[in-house]
Amino acid sequence: MFNNIYKNKRILVTGHTGFKGSWLVAWLKMLGANIIGASLAPNTDPAHFSLLGLDIESYLVDVCDADKVKKLIGKAKPEILFHLAAQPIVRESYVDPIGTFATNVMGTVNVLNACRNSESLKAIVVVTSDKCYENKEWIWGYRENDPMGGYDPYSASKGCTELVINSFRNSYFNLEQFGKKHQVLLASARAGNVIGGGDWAKDRLIPDIVKSIVASEKVLIRNPQATRPWQHVLECLSGYLCIGEKLLRGENKFAEGWNFAPTFEGDATVLDVVNKMQNNWSKLQYAIEEQTDHPHEAYLLKLDSSKAYTLLHWRNVWDLEKTIMMTTDWYRNFYEQAIISTYEDIKNYVQEAQSLFLPWSS
Repeated sequence: MFNNIYKNKRILVTGHTGFKGSWLVAWLKMLGANIIGASLAPNTDPAHFSLLGLDIESYLVDVCDADKVKKLIGKAKPEILFHLAAQPIVRESYVDPIGTFATNVMGTVNVLNACRNSESLKAIVVVTSDKCYENKEWIWGYRENDPMGGYDPYSASKGCTELVINSFRNSYFNLEQFGKKHQVLLASARAGNVIGGGDWAKDRLIPDIVKSIVASEKVLIRNPQATRPWQHVLECLSGYLCIGEKLLRGENKFAEGWNFAPTFEGDATVLDVVNKMQNNWSKLQYAIEEQTDHPHEAYLLKLDSSKAYTLLHWRNVWDLEKTIMMTTDWYRNFYEQAIISTYEDIKNYVQEAQSLFLPWSS
C-alpha cells in the first residue's frame, strides 16, 4: 500500500490518542512504520487508543506548550508529521472559546514553528475540518479555493488554522525554495463528518447513540434535518496517507489544501443516519429534542472532492449504508463479544479498495 513509502519511516502523529489519531497509528503500524505519538491522555473511558494496546513511542504533550513541542520534534527526528491534535467539538467551543483557539490555532503555530528547525523532516500533513470554509449554506460543495470562515469558535479556529498553514507555507516552506533552502512540503486536509468504531466523545451523534443504547435509554436528536457529508474514518485517513506519500516523494505540486469527502450520495441528514443505524441495531431508540435554544450549528454543509478524485485518483470505498453498517458492527462486537475489530476493518477496507483498483491500495 502507498508504494510501501511508510515502511520503517519515523512518523510523528500529534493527537494520536484521539479517535482519528488512534485509527491512523493502527494503520501506520500495519504498514511497518516507526511511530511516535504526542498527545494529551485519552479523555474518554473506554478509549480506542487504550484498547488497541499499541507498542509505540508515546508522549503526553500539550501542543499549547511551545517548548515541549520543540523538544519533542527535536528528539523524535520524524521524516513526516501528521498533525491531528485539536479541540474537535463545535459545542465545546462555545463553552471554551479560548481553549479552542489556543489548541487549534496556536497549537498548530507551535508545531509548525518547531518544524522549521528539524533537519530530518520532509513532509507535514495538518488535518483541519470541512467547517473551515465560510459556510453560506450552499447546495453545492465547497472547493479548496473557497474562502475560509467560521460562525462558531470551532469553525473559525479551523479557518484560522488554514490561514496559519498557508502563511507558514509561503514564509518558511515556500514551494519555489523547495530543494534549495528547505526540504519540507506542507499540506492540509479537510474531511467531512467522520464516523466509525471507537469514538466515545461527547456531543457527537454516533457516540451519543451508542451510549444511549448501552444505558437502555432514548437518544435525543438535536438537529434532525442538518445535512452533512458522512464518511468512515478510514476514508479520510486513506486520503491523508495518499497526500503524505506524495509529499515524502518530493512532489511539491501536492503541497496544498485538500478535501476528502464522499460523493454526494454520502450526504445525508442526521435523521437519515439515525434511521439507518436503527436498521442495523434494533436496540436504538430515539426522540427528537424539542428544545430550540441550542448554540448555532450549520444546517447544510457539503464538500467537493473533485481535486482529490482527479489528481490523486482517491475516492471513497464504502457508501453510506456500508459505512453505518461497519460502524454499528464495531460497537456491537465490542459490547456484545468484547472484540476490537479495528484491524479487521482496516483489512476489509483495503481489500475493497483493491477490488476498485484504487492506486494507493496495491
